[in-house]
Amino acid sequence: MATLIERRFAGRALILESGRMARQADGAVLVQFGETVILAAVVADRKPTKLPFFPLTVEYREKSYAAGKIPGGFFKREGRPSEKEILSARQIDRSIRPLFPKGFNNEIQVVIYILSADQENDADVLGLIGASAALNLSSVPFPYPIAAVRVGRLDGEWVINPTFQQLEFSDVDIVVAGSEDSIVMVEGGALEISEDEFVAALEFAHRGIRELVAIQRELIQPLAKPKMEWSPTEPNEELVKRVQSLGSRRVDEALTLPNKEERNEALSALREDIIGEMAGEFDEIENYGEQVNEVIDQIEYETLRTQILEKRERVDGRKPEEVRAISCEVGLLPRTHGSALFTRGSTQSMAVVTLGTSRDEQRIDTIDVLQETSKSFMLHYNFPPFSVGEVRPFRGPSRREIGHGALAERALQSLLPPYEDFPYTIRIVSDILESNGSSSMATVCGGSLALMQAGVPVRAACAGVAMGLIKEADKVEILTDIMGIEDHLGDMDFKVAGTSKGITSVQMDIKIEGLSTELLREAMARAREARLHILDIMSRTLAEPRSSLSPTAPRIITLQVNPEKIGEVIGPKGKTIRGIEEETGAEVNIEDSGLITISSISGEAGERAREIVESIVQEPEIGRVYEGVVKNTTSFGAFVEILPGVEALCHISELEEGRVEKTEDVVKRGDKVKVKLISIDDRGRMRLSRRAAMAAETSD
Repeated sequence: MATLIERRFAGRALILESGRMARQADGAVLVQFGETVILAAVVADRKPTKLPFFPLTVEYREKSYAAGKIPGGFFKREGRPSEKEILSARQIDRSIRPLFPKGFNNEIQVVIYILSADQENDADVLGLIGASAALNLSSVPFPYPIAAVRVGRLDGEWVINPTFQQLEFSDVDIVVAGSEDSIVMVEGGALEISEDEFVAALEFAHRGIRELVAIQRELIQPLAKPKMEWSPTEPNEELVKRVQSLGSRRVDEALTLPNKEERNEALSALREDIIGEMAGEFDEIENYGEQVNEVIDQIEYETLRTQILEKRERVDGRKPEEVRAISCEVGLLPRTHGSALFTRGSTQSMAVVTLGTSRDEQRIDTIDVLQETSKSFMLHYNFPPFSVGEVRPFRGPSRREIGHGALAERALQSLLPPYEDFPYTIRIVSDILESNGSSSMATVCGGSLALMQAGVPVRAACAGVAMGLIKEADKVEILTDIMGIEDHLGDMDFKVAGTSKGITSVQMDIKIEGLSTELLREAMARAREARLHILDIMSRTLAEPRSSLSPTAPRIITLQVNPEKIGEVIGPKGKTIRGIEEETGAEVNIEDSGLITISSISGEAGERAREIVESIVQEPEIGRVYEGVVKNTTSFGAFVEILPGVEALCHISELEEGRVEKTEDVVKRGDKVKVKLISIDDRGRMRLSRRAAMAAETSD
């Protein structure tokens, strides 16, 4: 029997229902907000796996029928997930993964289906509400409900779950996930807001989260299944003591090596040596080698955290607030439109900018809008295996690569000039050549430099830094510019990107409960100090955008013409526009609004194409002197083409001063003559005067 809870939230109806759909799943919940509907289903394997990681997968899938659409393409069915689906799945995964109990290793799959989309309310935050409710209804040992809200700001007022239309006028777009007591995940962007404004947004979001958690509890409490029995696999006590006696000192020594490669080699050799030295002692233990590695991992975890909390010393010798050494280069690739190499410690991003035309825009078909849209700014992040000294097959972009690219893209997006002022399609590619933490923030820095080197008139330079946290009871240490090992063994990964004026993009994942507002403010203040430090170093390499574009970049000219003239520019079956492109070598694009975009590598080619288009679309202007071609002569005057396809009569009396006996005595067919348009009557007939044009020349 179905159970339904309906409440008002953010001015709209919110409905949670369970028991009617997907009843063979361990937990399933239908969530409706406005007319957007999602189904969340959870299934858990009853037996633990032997995998060295927690096997959780989250799938977020949009159904085309949700928006009354049929999928495009040959197969006419949904295919691989889009970037929006992947990013939404990552938001849910990052919110729930840290909350599963340590040692629980059963395979879990969370599936979110978007069943109805009203083009007003985004389904991504509903996906987390549904996933949380389904997990808590199931037998999976998930501790408590969590929820997510989107925060916007309109006219200075915070708004919970703004509609798509409202977001177009909002200077903030942040998704916040949390429990009743703490925030667990943040993802979003803004138009250079201050640290205090960001904290205020989180506090406002948390009030909405608490309300949503209370609504979930109403559904969960009477329906929740008993939690499955499980127990974490504990290493053999004697084995733990033996590994600790052999490895503790060597782990401590390895963690003082500042070089990542040396440190990894030392730890790898340590594992091999201990397993070899203990050979024959614990042969009766199943998965003996895996247990040894688990104990060494725990020693490494405890050693690193103790070293930071008690000595305030990090693996590479830095103090907690220090940023790694930075170097910047620009213009290193001669044929690209813009390039930069940004290196911070052992993390290196090569960012390359390519400028294109409107034909290069990415076409996006989504259920969030009825019509296909386009995207003129793209940032693609690549993480090849050689960046971390590994061998791995090359396949399509991973979810992590898509997520990091979206984070960096959001950081730079708001700083670009309006499309009307700079009508280029812009693509940035960040290839990570070395990685030891914070490669997405290196992408922001490298991307900012590459944009300026390409001559893109960005509003300001942008930099990013990743903040970390080590917390044990009352002992707390905030870390600036964290490395990979500090991310892996620490309690927080908080990426903040922005300008000297404010924040443009954030991403925060927290592995612990109870991150206080005071601690968050301190982390934000440290992040700002680090960001300003990085921006200062970047400015020494390139302080502002280049004044001109790369010689290899296309030149783009835009014209706004009367939409009724579009047909004349295109010509019958596209004959006119093809002729312009063939004659000049420029590319001409025409929109229904009458906006014409002319792009060419050569500035001269673009100017010539513009002259031709202008001559086609311009309207006859009384008092203007035209140079035209005589198309025909008669006994009463000459017909002159003053504009393409526009002819007017120059009466015989207007050919020159004095009496003219015969038109051909003055002008002949094919002659080029200057004439002045002297009148247009009510029927649109135009009168020209050659003698008036001659008089005007004389007076000049």
